[in-house]
Amino acid sequence: MMHPLRNHIEAVTPLSDGEFEYIRSFFTEKRVKKHQYLIQDGDQVHSEYWIVKGVFRAFYLDQEGKEHILQFALENWWLSDYDAFFNQTEAKINVVCMEEAEVLCLTLLAREQIASELHKMEHFFRMKLSKGYAAQQRRIISLLSQNPKQRYEEFGSMYPNIMQKIPKKYIAEYLGVSRETLSRLYSGN
Repeated sequence: MMHPLRNHIEAVTPLSDGEFEYIRSFFTEKRVKKHQYLIQDGDQVHSEYWIVKGVFRAFYLDQEGKEHILQFALENWWLSDYDAFFNQTEAKINVVCMEEAEVLCLTLLAREQIASELHKMEHFFRMKLSKGYAAQQRRIISLLSQNPKQRYEEFGSMYPNIMQKIPKKYIAEYLGVSRETLSRLYSGN
């Protein structure tokens, strides 16, 4: 059976066995327990993470202590505080595990080395960043222009597997609605 990371990379670019083994050598495995933080506000962010299994929630805490969910991440997704990761500054977001998980960790130095040595990986990382940036733009536009029902329907159609794995209170936070509003939207479907 092929390693899931290889399947993930080969969805963008083909790899030889040797190339994959070389790439894989730069990753370290980490198991994460439910409620454990992968990144906390103020941490130095040394890695980005590829999720082998599990569910994570990335959020920002405002000055009043209110949580603002930026994203959820599941298997085959990449996750980090990218501002802190790429600029080697302190984290401003928190990433917490929502169920037992396993991730592969990749440091910035390792990422840069792989990308400089293998053009295929530079292409892969560029494609992943481009798609992530486009997804963030869609999310911002959705929050600015859609009503709660439209945001809920769009979220459900784009991420049906997330709807089953994440408590509704977090989905409500992500969509910028109250738990009661989400319950009304959820019962309407």
